[in-house]
Amino acid sequence: MLINLSDVLTEHHKTIEQDCSIEMQEFKSELGSFPITKKENLHIVIKYIKGRELFIRGNTKFTIIIPCDRCLEDVPTEFKLDFEKTVDLSDEQENELDEKNYIDGYHLDVDKLLYNEILIGWPMKILCSDDCKGICNVCGQNLNKGTCDCEDTSLDPRMSVIRDVFKNFKEV
Repeated sequence: MLINLSDVLTEHHKTIEQDCSIEMQEFKSELGSFPITKKENLHIVIKYIKGRELFIRGNTKFTIIIPCDRCLEDVPTEFKLDFEKTVDLSDEQENELDEKNYIDGYHLDVDKLLYNEILIGWPMKILCSDDCKGICNVCGQNLNKGTCDCEDTSLDPRMSVIRDVFKNFKEV
């Protein structure tokens, strides 16, 4: 959705306050494509500050399905975006690519703005539960749902002597 900024930037400097629908159906990045399952309207306020500077405040929340980093099961992850920005639209700010990304002329692209905010708030690690066991490195079995008969070869080979001692004396 595009918001026309001409009323804010003209001499009248009208404040824009509205609820915008989010058109984004999925979040695409270098990590992959992640579907958005639930979303609320974005409440956005755009005010004139001075010159060609704008103040943008917005809040929304939505849910993105992201795979668990250990077992690859889908995890619904809720994003609560609440942001405030000061944007300078003057030509002197050529190096500020972040601002030029979602503002084109007198239009603000809501989906590009939200895309940037999602990137900023993207979690470092997604887990389905704190005690997620992950998947087997050999056969790919989800260890949360069952065990496999694969031998754990990820151990350091220098520790094989100690592993053999424990195998020989299981009863002790």
